[in-house]
Amino acid sequence: MPDLKASCSKALAGLVICLSILPLNLKVAASGRVFQDDSGPQPSGGHAMAFALSSKSFPNGGDIPKKFTCDGADVSPELSWQDPPPNTKTFALIADDPDAPAGTWTHWVLYDLPGDVKNLAEGTSKQEELPNGSRQGLNDFRKIGYNGPCPPPGKPHRYYFKLHALDSKLNVKGGASRQEVERAMQGHILAKAEWMGRYKR
Repeated sequence: MPDLKASCSKALAGLVICLSILPLNLKVAASGRVFQDDSGPQPSGGHAMAFALSSKSFPNGGDIPKKFTCDGADVSPELSWQDPPPNTKTFALIADDPDAPAGTWTHWVLYDLPGDVKNLAEGTSKQEELPNGSRQGLNDFRKIGYNGPCPPPGKPHRYYFKLHALDSKLNVKGGASRQEVERAMQGHILAKAEWMGRYKR
């Protein structure tokens, strides 16, 4: 029965080849290059959902109303956020204008905002320490808290509101400079979210 023997040999050879390829396929699947499973625990600093910042005061990339500028009441805008990393302990917010003639101009420095807070109401008080324990630093107007857009006449300037999710409290004194806060933040940033508005005079 030579034909049957040859057929069996071919079948066995095929089985060996299939079994040798199978582990390779499993490795590719496990590496995440073919399949990705985001349902399990995320590595430190990662999060399955997108950390996002938004505002009811103006659209992202849109015009900032005069109310929130030096040409109006100069109150801070409403800000809300969602899906911070699960091990977030505090937030730090920095608002600035990268288009200022003298270089990036800082409009707001706020830090040690508790990790369970999900928004800042319009018109945050301009004081070093807020009732919820968060603190505010000096902006480039040399004032505490928020001072809004106040550009020279000309092209619109961009104003970025940058919210950082941190894994610890900074314990920096109230009235600190942006540089002091950014130094304290080093090594503790889990994620960052931004919202941007424009203003011209």
